[in-house]
Amino acid sequence: MGKRCSLGLFCFALFPAFDPAFAAQIEAVADKGKPLIRKASASRPARQYPWKTDIVTTIFWIGEQPAGHNLVPNRTSAWDKQWTKNYGGFDDPSPGKRSNYVPVKFTPRQNPFYCALPYNDKARTGHHPEAPRVVPWFKEAYQGPAVSTCKDRWIAIRKGNRIVYAQWEDAGPFRTDHWQYVFGNERPKPSLNGGAGLDVSPAVRDYLGLKETDVTDWRFVEFSEVPRGQWSTLGENNTFVINGRKKSMKLAERLRRNESGAVAR
Repeated sequence: MGKRCSLGLFCFALFPAFDPAFAAQIEAVADKGKPLIRKASASRPARQYPWKTDIVTTIFWIGEQPAGHNLVPNRTSAWDKQWTKNYGGFDDPSPGKRSNYVPVKFTPRQNPFYCALPYNDKARTGHHPEAPRVVPWFKEAYQGPAVSTCKDRWIAIRKGNRIVYAQWEDAGPFRTDHWQYVFGNERPKPSLNGGAGLDVSPAVRDYLGLKETDVTDWRFVEFSEVPRGQWSTLGENNTFVINGRKKSMKLAERLRRNESGAVAR
């Protein structure tokens, strides 16, 4: 009981915005100075997620206006109130206004290979109560009550013999609470767009050669499973780009230290 009390005080000090959904999931940390949230171990084998097959798939895009069955504009996302601005502009889906999987008018500042699934782990404050239990990577991805553990997660999408990789950037289509499908074994629920269970960006559409409404398979993947490709080159939210910058910074720091050492000698 003593350890639990001290942990509670520690959590309160570390997270002023208390997240009740995660509070019950935190493991005790005995040694002072160790991080509260344990990161995934490099030696831990990658999780294997099953394919969800024959999923009705529709196309959406950043900056999309309400039309037809789509009643919600895509200027913002579930996790980014400035989505269009942060992306760099309107992700025009017209094939004649695109080249090499991106709009011809600008270079996107985020990964053009993005998707939406019908679940949002974030509540108005903190996370939904079920999130720590149903999101497989919740504990290792947790960065506090204000941050989604689902945003930027990689998924593989398959059509025939082609596979594309995209990052999860929004909640939908139509629903934001269907964790039983996203993380479980349920099928997508009926909806106005034929029971779609996956929205994909124009870049994903073009890579797989999808129609406006199509059928694909998809599954979650660990980043270690994602090969380099068209999806690995652009975006401040892109794990490949982020890791590349970190390596460049480390190399620059190493060179700076070597030069300083040479001058000192």
